[in-house]
Amino acid sequence: MNNFKFLITFLILTVLLQSITSCKKSDKLENKVVKNKIIDLPPNMKFGYNLNDFIVKKKKIKRGDTFGSILEENFIDYPEVHKILQKIKTQVSVKKLQIGKPYTLLFSKDTIKAPKVFIYQKDIQSYTIVQLRDSIYGLKKNKPARTVQMEASGTIESSLYQTMLDRGYNEALTYYLSDIYAWTIDFFRLQKGDRFKIIYTEKFVDDTISIGIKNIKAASFEHKGQIIEAYEFQTDSTKGIIDYFDQSAKNLRRAFLKAPVSFGRVSSRYNLKRRIPLYGRVKAHKGTDFAAAVGTPIMTTANGTVLKSSYSKGNGNYVTIKHNNKYSTQYLHMRKRKVKVGQYVKQGDVIGWVGMTGYTSGPHVCYRFWKNGHQVDPFKQKLPEAKPISKSLKNKFLTYVKPIKNQLNCIVYN
Repeated sequence: MNNFKFLITFLILTVLLQSITSCKKSDKLENKVVKNKIIDLPPNMKFGYNLNDFIVKKKKIKRGDTFGSILEENFIDYPEVHKILQKIKTQVSVKKLQIGKPYTLLFSKDTIKAPKVFIYQKDIQSYTIVQLRDSIYGLKKNKPARTVQMEASGTIESSLYQTMLDRGYNEALTYYLSDIYAWTIDFFRLQKGDRFKIIYTEKFVDDTISIGIKNIKAASFEHKGQIIEAYEFQTDSTKGIIDYFDQSAKNLRRAFLKAPVSFGRVSSRYNLKRRIPLYGRVKAHKGTDFAAAVGTPIMTTANGTVLKSSYSKGNGNYVTIKHNNKYSTQYLHMRKRKVKVGQYVKQGDVIGWVGMTGYTSGPHVCYRFWKNGHQVDPFKQKLPEAKPISKSLKNKFLTYVKPIKNQLNCIVYN
């Protein structure tokens, strides 16, 4: 009887042990599967390829590199290179590879040494793909861009540009903002304590790389204690005309820009009693000098027709523009002129570039302003405003900007 009980106990223990062992094996197997899942890398998608599936070699174009030489260095012989070029010649061009631009070679994870794909990045957003094996082809592609609405604010300490940099904003915001307020704020004479708020959109690729500001939706600029708001609004959907208006639907644009260059410095103002050190005598200066680097674009301050585009000993290269029967402007000392006599130009068009031609001691543009045939100081003129918003659109505008104004008010100054 005792032997029988022992046998039964042994059999039960054996079954339990097998069961436990089986469970442990099952657990180990399950853990192994989980571990494998953890080890599996997530897809690393770039240029339309999962880079995890390839051996990736990244380099930059150096002097003397060509598409053919790069492939030959990577075990693709000239006859094969010629075949590839013939196949892709109507699809993409790889003749001009710029020094310093990045390129990527993708190699299959097998025993073949030659690359399978060549990718050349001409700029941040666009790239060229050449499939080198199997089905040979070429593609020119753009990375998808994402537009993000953003906010910015700041208080001026030294300059608007430096304030933008100090706060890590896209420096192009400076130029967009200056364009909006070009008719109402003298950006050459900002004061410490002036401040701004901006709602704008910026475009990104790869989520983090900026490819530029798209537009400013709204802004508020406090200058000398006065707050001037600006709201983007389309006044003509057929022609796509967009302007900026203040909180009362008044157009911020004027018939004349305050300056012919962006972010130049007024080095000499209109002065009928200016003393010239070089000659030791008083000689009237009937223009306003804007100092700027050689090559800085010079813009016409208003719409008009080119009356003169010439050269003289004193003026150097200069352009005269007639805006109407009342106003004319002139731009002196250009390095080079861009317009011809009789050409119609629009406000903000580039008509030449800052230089040092004629009688001048440094690079600048001398801006002269005529009113009714007399040279006057443009900063002391009450210049005409642009066409106001139509009555039919005014109510639509005020309704449209109401939530945007609330958003602008909620931005805290940095």
